Amino acid sequence: MATPMTGWRRAFLLTAVLAALPAWAAEPAKPLYFGADLSYVNEMEDCGVRYRENGVEKDPFVVFKEHGTNLVRVRLWNDARWTNYSDLTDVKKTIRRAREQGMQVLLDFHYSDDWADGDKQLIPKAWADIDNVDDLARTLYNFTYDTLAALDRSGLMPELVQVGNETNPELMSRVPWNKKSPIDWTRNAKLFNAGIKAVRDAGARAKIQPKVMLHIAQPEHVEPWFADAAKAGVTDFDVIGISYYRKWSTESMPELGATIKRLRGRYPADVMVVETAYPWTLESGDELHNLLGEDSLIAGYPATPEGQRRYMIDLTQLVVDNGGNGVVYWEPAWTSNRCKTRWGTGSSWENASFFDFRNGNELLPGIDFAQHDYLRREPR
Repeated sequence: MATPMTGWRRAFLLTAVLAALPAWAAEPAKPLYFGADLSYVNEMEDCGVRYRENGVEKDPFVVFKEHGTNLVRVRLWNDARWTNYSDLTDVKKTIRRAREQGMQVLLDFHYSDDWADGDKQLIPKAWADIDNVDDLARTLYNFTYDTLAALDRSGLMPELVQVGNETNPELMSRVPWNKKSPIDWTRNAKLFNAGIKAVRDAGARAKIQPKVMLHIAQPEHVEPWFADAAKAGVTDFDVIGISYYRKWSTESMPELGATIKRLRGRYPADVMVVETAYPWTLESGDELHNLLGEDSLIAGYPATPEGQRRYMIDLTQLVVDNGGNGVVYWEPAWTSNRCKTRWGTGSSWENASFFDFRNGNELLPGIDFAQHDYLRREPR
């Protein structure tokens, strides 16, 4: 028969158990971010798009807030002459709309005049002739600081700031990235640390001190990149952001979870899936080819509204189970529309939005992933 455990033995056992757990497991539970990148909303509304719930037209920011979204992500380009959006004026409008609904904001600096992503990081045209790395770092610092200071003066300082978007390649390159070419980490570290310092300095003079996020596309690239960054002296960050699209990733969902768990054990930073999406149909509403097609599907998650909802719930639970603290859906409001772009008329994402283009942009159930009751399970 077992004998009663004495107080000191019980305390010793508890200490041993806690010591065996990863550091994040002993931390108090952190709030979860349920996010949506709403960078396209202002443009969509100007293009005549209206969003509906139960047949009634509604402000999309109100819709997202009412369905549990607590974080709005918004991108910023330097000087995108090819569009009237994603400049500072447009960003201010988006942040103001998010704040009116009580949602926090993640500002995403692309440090480019165009899309910066896991395949390309092209330097802004205005900075292209700056050859000296220290001068380029000062320019990046000033742009970051001045942008945040301008937002703060308007009462719009974001709670989180991305220093770069999907920065797998070397930041602000002058030529398209050759994946076989190594990153010049002496240069790369100077640029990242300049951006990080600008966020810290701007926050020190504001009521809101934004957290710094560094963001890499696809989980298989995250650990090598952060290991190289640490060796080069890039260590002052609060959040690791990961893009996860099964179409472009070699990792399954369980492998993504394992990556998140290792990152939480290795770095004193939060981890978020800051971009993901899933198709609810394989149909198209316009002439543009949809980027997420049949090659994006995962077994068990059909291209249906319920399949999209289940994917988002299961992915978010996976993130939570492994110590992560948030998921952001990319462009859930970028639906079919009448406007022409350089690629054609409409959207290449309407089948992965949260609105049914076949039914007057009626709200789909995928948005409710943010209201699901996620279990905080004990780590295995």
